[in-house]
Amino acid sequence: MTRYLISFNDGAMDHIPAEDMPDVGKASHEVVREAISAGVWVFGIGVERQQASIVGTDGMITDGPFPETKEVIGGFSVIDVASREEALEWAAKIAVSCRCAQEVRVIMPDPESEAILREVDGR
Repeated sequence: MTRYLISFNDGAMDHIPAEDMPDVGKASHEVVREAISAGVWVFGIGVERQQASIVGTDGMITDGPFPETKEVIGGFSVIDVASREEALEWAAKIAVSCRCAQEVRVIMPDPESEAILREVDGR
Protein backbone atom coordinates (compact mmCIF):
# COMPACT_ATOMS: atom_id res chain seq x y z
CA MET A 1 0.00 0.00 0.00
CA THR A 2 1.12 3.56 -0.67
CA ARG A 3 0.21 6.69 1.25
CA TYR A 4 -1.08 9.70 -0.65
CA LEU A 5 -1.51 13.31 0.40
CA ILE A 6 -4.74 14.82 -0.92
CA SER A 7 -4.77 18.57 -0.34
CA PHE A 8 -6.34 21.85 -1.35
CA ASN A 9 -5.07 25.41 -1.29
CA ASP A 10 -6.03 27.99 1.28
CA GLY A 11 -8.84 30.02 -0.24
CA ALA A 12 -10.07 27.20 -2.48
CA MET A 13 -13.34 27.11 -0.55
CA ASP A 14 -13.86 30.90 -0.43
CA HIS A 15 -16.54 30.65 -3.13
CA ILE A 16 -18.80 28.70 -0.78
CA PRO A 17 -21.38 30.86 1.03
CA ALA A 18 -21.16 30.73 4.82
CA GLU A 19 -24.66 29.27 5.06
CA ASP A 20 -23.56 26.29 2.93
CA MET A 21 -20.55 25.41 5.11
CA PRO A 22 -22.52 23.09 7.46
CA ASP A 23 -23.57 21.03 4.41
CA VAL A 24 -19.96 20.96 3.17
CA GLY A 25 -18.81 19.76 6.60
CA LYS A 26 -21.46 17.05 6.67
CA ALA A 27 -20.58 15.87 3.16
CA SER A 28 -16.84 15.82 3.84
CA HIS A 29 -17.33 13.90 7.09
CA GLU A 30 -19.37 11.32 5.18
CA VAL A 31 -16.37 10.79 2.88
CA VAL A 32 -14.16 10.42 5.98
CA ARG A 33 -16.56 7.79 7.37
CA GLU A 34 -16.50 5.97 4.02
CA ALA A 35 -12.68 6.04 3.90
CA ILE A 36 -12.47 4.76 7.49
CA SER A 37 -14.91 1.94 6.67
CA ALA A 38 -12.82 1.09 3.60
CA GLY A 39 -9.69 0.94 5.77
CA VAL A 40 -7.80 3.60 3.80
CA TRP A 41 -8.07 6.66 6.08
CA VAL A 42 -4.88 7.69 7.89
CA PHE A 43 -5.45 11.32 8.88
CA GLY A 44 -6.94 14.59 7.69
CA ILE A 45 -7.55 18.13 8.90
CA GLY A 46 -8.10 21.74 7.87
CA VAL A 47 -5.27 24.20 8.40
CA GLU A 48 -5.83 27.60 10.06
CA ARG A 49 -5.57 30.34 7.48
CA GLN A 50 -2.31 32.29 7.53
CA GLN A 51 -1.36 31.22 11.05
CA ALA A 52 2.15 29.94 10.35
CA SER A 53 5.57 30.62 11.80
CA ILE A 54 8.81 29.85 10.01
CA VAL A 55 11.55 28.31 12.18
CA GLY A 56 14.99 28.60 10.57
CA THR A 57 17.87 26.18 10.93
CA ASP A 58 19.44 28.67 13.34
CA GLY A 59 16.31 28.63 15.52
CA MET A 60 15.16 32.10 14.43
CA ILE A 61 11.36 32.35 14.35
CA THR A 62 9.61 34.54 11.81
CA ASP A 63 5.88 34.96 11.35
CA GLY A 64 4.73 33.81 7.95
CA PRO A 65 3.93 32.77 5.37
CA PHE A 66 5.50 35.65 3.56
CA PRO A 67 3.36 37.89 1.30
CA GLU A 68 5.11 36.58 -1.83
CA THR A 69 3.76 33.11 -1.03
CA LYS A 70 0.96 32.66 -3.54
CA GLU A 71 -0.48 29.38 -2.29
CA VAL A 72 -0.46 27.56 1.04
CA ILE A 73 -2.23 24.39 2.10
CA GLY A 74 -5.73 24.94 3.43
CA GLY A 75 -6.42 21.34 4.38
CA PHE A 76 -5.35 17.81 3.67
CA SER A 77 -6.10 14.12 4.01
CA VAL A 78 -3.69 11.20 4.08
CA ILE A 79 -4.91 7.88 2.73
CA ASP A 80 -3.21 4.50 2.33
CA VAL A 81 -4.30 2.75 -0.88
CA ALA A 82 -3.06 0.18 -3.37
CA SER A 83 -2.78 2.43 -6.43
CA ARG A 84 -2.66 5.98 -7.74
CA GLU A 85 -5.97 5.34 -9.49
CA GLU A 86 -7.59 4.54 -6.14
CA ALA A 87 -6.06 7.70 -4.63
CA LEU A 88 -7.52 9.73 -7.51
CA GLU A 89 -10.95 8.16 -6.89
CA TRP A 90 -10.80 9.23 -3.22
CA ALA A 91 -9.61 12.70 -4.25
CA ALA A 92 -12.63 12.99 -6.54
CA LYS A 93 -14.96 12.14 -3.64
CA ILE A 94 -13.22 14.70 -1.44
CA ALA A 95 -13.39 17.32 -4.22
CA VAL A 96 -17.14 16.85 -4.55
CA SER A 97 -17.73 17.01 -0.79
CA CYS A 98 -15.47 20.04 -0.23
CA ARG A 99 -16.59 21.72 -3.46
CA CYS A 100 -13.00 22.43 -4.52
CA ALA A 101 -10.24 20.80 -6.55
CA GLN A 102 -7.78 18.51 -4.78
CA GLU A 103 -4.08 17.89 -5.40
CA VAL A 104 -2.79 14.31 -5.09
CA ARG A 105 0.81 13.42 -4.24
CA VAL A 106 2.61 10.26 -3.19
CA ILE A 107 4.07 10.43 0.31
CA MET A 108 7.56 9.02 0.08
CA PRO A 109 8.01 6.04 2.38
CA ASP A 110 10.61 6.26 5.14
CA PRO A 111 11.35 2.70 6.29
CA GLU A 112 13.81 3.91 8.97
CA SER A 113 11.23 6.18 10.62
CA GLU A 114 8.65 3.40 10.42
CA ALA A 115 11.12 1.02 12.13
CA ILE A 116 11.74 3.60 14.88
CA LEU A 117 7.98 3.99 15.38
CA ARG A 118 7.55 0.22 15.70
CA GLU A 119 10.43 0.09 18.16
CA VAL A 120 9.12 2.92 20.33
CA ASP A 121 5.40 2.25 19.96
CA GLY A 122 5.52 -1.53 19.80
CA ARG A 123 3.79 -1.63 16.40
